[in-house]
Amino acid sequence: MMQVRVITPVSFTERTMALLDDHPAVANIVLWEGAARNPAGDVIVCDTAREGTSEVLDQLRSLGLLHHGAITVQEVDVSMSEQADRSEKAVPGLGSDAVVWEEIEQKTSEETRLSITYLAFMVVAMIIASFGVLLDQPILIVGAMVVGPEFGPLAALCVGLVRRHRGMIGRAAVTLVVGFAVGLVATVLSTLVLDAVGLVDRSMLLAKRPLTDFIWRPDALSWVIAFLAGIAGMLSLTSAKSGALVGVLISVTTIPAASNAAVAIAYGVWNEAAGSALQLLINLSAIIIAGLCTLAVQRLRQAAATAPGR
Repeated sequence: MMQVRVITPVSFTERTMALLDDHPAVANIVLWEGAARNPAGDVIVCDTAREGTSEVLDQLRSLGLLHHGAITVQEVDVSMSEQADRSEKAVPGLGSDAVVWEEIEQKTSEETRLSITYLAFMVVAMIIASFGVLLDQPILIVGAMVVGPEFGPLAALCVGLVRRHRGMIGRAAVTLVVGFAVGLVATVLSTLVLDAVGLVDRSMLLAKRPLTDFIWRPDALSWVIAFLAGIAGMLSLTSAKSGALVGVLISVTTIPAASNAAVAIAYGVWNEAAGSALQLLINLSAIIIAGLCTLAVQRLRQAAATAPGR
C-alpha cells in the first residue's frame, strides 16, 4: 500500500473527496478541515493500492492540485485493514509488480545531480578497480562495482527517455560523462603517482592476468550479461522488490572497464585502452537498451491493465 497526502484549497475539497471516494484503489480516507497553513486549506490522507496509485495521482493532478495545493506519497510498510485489502483486490495486478511512475521519477531524478559525493564515489571506485586490474584480483573488481554510483544516472536516463523529460535526460547524460571523465583523469594521475613511488609499474599491466583480462577483451556475452543486468536493475528500481540491485551492480563491468582504460592510458598500452573503452561502450549501451525495453513493457502492461473494460 501507498499513503497519499493531499493539501487542497477549501474550494477543491469536495471534488477531491469525490474523486477519492469513487476510486476502487483508495481506502481509509481521512479529512482534516482547515489543518493546512502553507498552503492554506484542508488535509486529506488516504491509502491506495500500489497498482492503482499512479492512476489516482494522475486524476489528482488533473484537478490542478499541483498549482493550488500539494501532493505527497510514501510507502506503507505495514497495513492492517480489511478495506485496504479490498482495495488491493479491486484493482488489477500485484502490488509487487506495479510501477508508481511518480515515485520512479523522483528516485531517479535525484540520481542526476552532479554532486561532490557522486564524483568522490566515482574516483574511489575507479582507483579501487585499478588496483584490481594491476594485481589481477577479482575481489577488488567486485568491490569497485559495488562502490560505483553510475547505475543511478543510467536508470534516470532511461526513465527520462521513456517519459520524454528532456531536462532529466540532459542532467543524467552530463552526470555520466563528467563522472567517468573525472574518474578516468583521477585514475590516470593516481597510477602515475603510485608508479613514481614504486608501488606499481608497467610490467604489472603487461603481465598475464587470467582472472581480470576479460575486462578489456569484450565478446558477445559481454553485451548479453549487461543487457540482463540492465533488466534486473530496472525491475529492482521500479517494483517493490529492490534486493536484486546489489547483484546487478556486481555483474556489470562499467567501472572496471573505465579504470582499465585509465591505467592503460597512463602506461601507453593503447590496444588495451581501446579494448577497455569498447567494453565500457558495450555495457553502457546494453544497460540503456535493457532499461528502455523494461520500462516500455511495464508501461504497456500497466496501460492494458487499466484500460476501460478490464
